[in-house]
Amino acid sequence: MKKSTEIVGLPIISINDGVEIGSVKSLVVNPEKGSVDFLTIEHEDWQVSVKAIPFKKVIGIGEYAVTVENGNAVIDLNEIPIANALVNKKIRINDTKVMSRKGQLIGEAKEYYVDDETGNIMGILVAVKEDEKILKSGQILTYGKDILVVQEDAMNHFIESVDDLLSESKPLENAEFEETAPNDLENIKNKQAELLKGKRVTKDIAGISGETLIADGTILTAADIAKAQNEGPSVFVELTMNTQG
Repeated sequence: MKKSTEIVGLPIISINDGVEIGSVKSLVVNPEKGSVDFLTIEHEDWQVSVKAIPFKKVIGIGEYAVTVENGNAVIDLNEIPIANALVNKKIRINDTKVMSRKGQLIGEAKEYYVDDETGNIMGILVAVKEDEKILKSGQILTYGKDILVVQEDAMNHFIESVDDLLSESKPLENAEFEETAPNDLENIKNKQAELLKGKRVTKDIAGISGETLIADGTILTAADIAKAQNEGPSVFVELTMNTQG
């Protein structure tokens, strides 16, 4: 799960092409579904048209970058009416008023939390007088341009910790399954490894210590990719941007 502000500004990396496509300019909210459906792209060469990536095309959202399989994930919103309509609705959530369905002003939304696997909005951070509270998305009736309309008794459903959002998002499975199921981070790493495996490295990749971790010309194996992932996001992104094949 990520805050919206943790996603905006991240570089977008094409794993197959080893290039930075641009950076995340904004999150496009679908008010009917209560989800982030697209990430718009900031790129100095794209001043006229609005480019975006469908959230379902995102492989992973890390602390350093958003990764996609290749440049084909990028779409022109002007050519897709439904997507363009969502952008024009300008649903921003942050800094909008939070009001009950009977018109009581509850506070102001300061942040929202996104499931980085599905794009679903998990909850919002609400400034209430001198305090801040978290409200689960199930309490939200309407995502509007200027106002979020919530259930009448929403104030009785505030939670204190973001961890409560995480626990609610977990499927109800038996304990044995939970012990053996890979976590979200492991799933992302596996996807990234599959896309890079067999590619040729085009320059020496240095580890955190400065010593060569993966030599120029190496044909990447799962072990090589794991080494880069374990070194941290900056080393892994350096690897993805310097491969061919």
